[in-house]
Amino acid sequence: MTPATSPAIFLDRDGVINRNRADYVKCWEEFEFLPGALQALQRLSWLGWPIVVVSNQSAIGRGIVSRDTVDDIHRRMRLAVEEVGGRIDVVLYCPHRPDENCECRKPNPGLLTHAAQMLNINLERSFMIGDALSDVDAARSAGCRPILVKTGRGLEQAALVEPPYMEGVYVAGDLSEVAAQILRTLNERQIAGMELLDTSRLRGGTPMTPYHIMAELRA
Repeated sequence: MTPATSPAIFLDRDGVINRNRADYVKCWEEFEFLPGALQALQRLSWLGWPIVVVSNQSAIGRGIVSRDTVDDIHRRMRLAVEEVGGRIDVVLYCPHRPDENCECRKPNPGLLTHAAQMLNINLERSFMIGDALSDVDAARSAGCRPILVKTGRGLEQAALVEPPYMEGVYVAGDLSEVAAQILRTLNERQIAGMELLDTSRLRGGTPMTPYHIMAELRA
């Protein structure tokens, strides 16, 4: 078995890339990039690491939005990122309701471990960026380094826990601050020494979910 060598950037979607909505993002017209998010994704792309969105989308399981609509939102999101010179290589989401007790819904690590198997990702060297404690817990369960942003639900979520819980969690204002910090702490020699993923085959504009990522990678 080939050892996992490449780190990755995992990101939650709502509250990290785009604004949270209490009534869910139900169409592209309701999707609003957070200030600086597009530029941050552009900067993170310079690393050459896989960039993977991992998102709970229980609105599908609740019957509020269709899977086709969510896929269309992700297709448009990726195209918008590519237009500014960035990329999102893979979009994985959990469509289940919380009461279904699936393995892919965060705080379970299923989406992260699935991506790691498919893309040969070294989870211990990877970052998971989210705005909720479920993102932190998923990162810890998968062995990633958790980052909590104050956008979205970040501030109110951090207030729910005692200080010991936050040990080892990097807290940032937003995705732009995260991108700057990661690039600042990884010098040119470190980056040059990383094994980078050839993502050219993964940029076709079609978001990949757990249901068709394997077919896409085998193509």
